[in-house]
Amino acid sequence: MPASEPEPDPPAWRDEGVHIVAYAPSWPSRFEAEAVLLREAIGPWITGGVHHVGSTAVPGLAAKPVIDIQVGVRDLATSRPCIEVLATLEYRYAAYRPDVMHWFCKPDPARRTHHLHLVPTGSARFDDVLAFRDYLRSHPEDRAAYEMLKRRLAAAHADDREAYTDGKAELVRAITARAREWRDGAH
Repeated sequence: MPASEPEPDPPAWRDEGVHIVAYAPSWPSRFEAEAVLLREAIGPWITGGVHHVGSTAVPGLAAKPVIDIQVGVRDLATSRPCIEVLATLEYRYAAYRPDVMHWFCKPDPARRTHHLHLVPTGSARFDDVLAFRDYLRSHPEDRAAYEMLKRRLAAAHADDREAYTDGKAELVRAITARAREWRDGAH
């Protein structure tokens, strides 16, 4: 390519739109089925368990119908081989927040069924995600406020996942702070 011509942009992922659905009682069993596959595939790297996280892990909470899974690993460097192993299960790696996790979606960004986060066990991210989930399970007022915001943002940003996520950030930070206090106070 001549130096005067700009290089083409790398191919972009076509992202699935943001849509929120009512809680589905099948979500926990979908997680369990996937957890079995993950334990078999990457068991040697798992140090902190396989956890159902995100909104689909909170009974009664409306959510995007994508099962979020957090797996505790020793560290990001030694768990890099999981990227290739997980590709055999249709997980596609993306360098999203690579300083705190290895992030994957399945089977494709345009049609997501699962998100997978490999996170160092005991890191702030690992602990906060579990505290956030457990807190929402036990605090219906915050669960309702979170759902209301998610529905409003999904309606406003159906084709912009980043804007949807950014719009939740302030409330997620506030709920996470309450969740830490709740967790550290032993409920």
